Formats: sequence, structure tokens, C-alpha cells
Amino acid sequence: MVQLSTLEQICFSTTRIETCDATGKQFTGTGFFLNLQISDKKIVPLLVTNKHVVKGMNKGLFKFTVADSQGNPIVQQHFTISYETDFEKMWVFHPNESVDLCVLPINVLIKAANKLGKKLFYRAFHSAIIPNINQINELDAIEDIMMIGYPDGLWDAINNMPIVRKGITATQIKFDYEGKKVFLIDAAVFPGSSGSPVLLYNKGGYTDKNGNYRMGTNRLFLLGVAHQVFQHNSQGQLEIIPIQQTKVISNTPIPNNLGIVVKSLLLLDFISFFNK
Repeated sequence: MVQLSTLEQICFSTTRIETCDATGKQFTGTGFFLNLQISDKKIVPLLVTNKHVVKGMNKGLFKFTVADSQGNPIVQQHFTISYETDFEKMWVFHPNESVDLCVLPINVLIKAANKLGKKLFYRAFHSAIIPNINQINELDAIEDIMMIGYPDGLWDAINNMPIVRKGITATQIKFDYEGKKVFLIDAAVFPGSSGSPVLLYNKGGYTDKNGNYRMGTNRLFLLGVAHQVFQHNSQGQLEIIPIQQTKVISNTPIPNNLGIVVKSLLLLDFISFFNK
């Protein structure tokens, strides 16, 4: 098997979610793969996105990269999994209505592909890289971040690759912005990025908030999930909107590149659902 770098693997961690509601209106969003540690002996592979990406959607589809017999990705060979009815009902919603997160167990998708002779290639984050409270408190007020997804529905369709954006934290992660379990990022956030993983990744070293340089140390955290963006409309009024992309846009939104991110710690709330 070909050895992929961490960043190469991260580029295989997402899937473009295409949906359609009862009126035939089409949307796109982002999902990413997460292995949720339920207990010492149980891990549940999940696809994570926002509730608003799948709510009210009748149809949905995902595209996976196909793996060869050695388990290597064949980037220009893809396998589509589509659902023609009740797409919303497949998902497990976060029990708190105000938390814009939902998950889909993907074992059934993998088995369906295997029955058709297709081996899927993807890379999942492990829930161990969700920072705990102590790790969050060790982060500085401003940290570099990257976001993986499909802004404006854009992607590399030939190679089934997402778009990578970079930015910084715009509010401190240890604080709950406006009293909610979210924080802000300063990055180029556009509709279609809903469900994108927001990551902190330091390769080969980083400087901690006390000014100590950690030479040769890699650091990877799943900080959260993008779900809303601040935008000005054509009249200059500030709005907060979900970042799900529709293919029909009638107004003139102007992003100010401030995204709202759901904190990743809330993903651990799904443990109780699967620990049965």
C-alpha cells in the first residue's frame, strides 16, 4: 500500500453531499468521516454533517473514491451511493435541537459497496483528536486553522477531491461565543461548506501560548464543524445564514469571511446513543 502523508489522508476525509427536497430544489453540503470511540472494544464509523444539510431532504447521494486490490486510492474511479426517498430519516440528530450536528453510521454503505465488488477508499478522523478541556485551555487566543469541504459546491470532480481553505480562529476556542457552544473563524467561508471539519494541524513543530517551541512535534486537533457564515446582503444588512449551497440563488449575499463553528466536543454526545 502507498504511504500517504497526513495532509494527503485529510484530503480523503470528506465527501460531497448532494441533496434534493420535495420540490426538486438541489443543494450541496459537506460530510466528513469520524471513528467514534464508544468503549474500549467498540468503535462506530460515522459520517458527520449539519442537521440543516439533511433536514427536509428526500434524496441524497455521496461519491466515494474506489480502492484497488492493495487498498490504494484510484482517484479517478468513483462509486456513487444514492438514496431516492427518506434521506433525512437515515440520520441520527443531536438530541439538543440547538446543536446543528447529525451523524450517519456508514457500515451499511461499506457493506452495500462490497456486495457490488467495490472497495471504498476514505480516511476517518478518530475521536481521540477531539481536544479535551485541558487541551483547549492550552491553545492560544489565535491559532491557524484549515477547513476541508465544498465551498459554493466546488470540488475537483475528476479526482473526487475537496477544496482546502486556511484561516485563523477569530474568537478564543475556550470561550463559548455569545453563550453558545461555538467559536468563530476568519476564513473564506462560503455556502456549501456546511459540515466541513475545522482542523488545527501543526507539522514538524509549533509554538505554544507560553512561547515554547515544540520542535519536531506534530499536532492535529478536530476543533469543530462549520455550520453558519456571516453575510451582508446587497443592501448592506448583516445576516447569519446556514452554509448549505443551493443551485438557485435569488439574492446577492456578500460573505465577510467570518464562519461560525460548532465545537467538536459536542460530537462526543453521540456516544450515549450508540452505547446500547
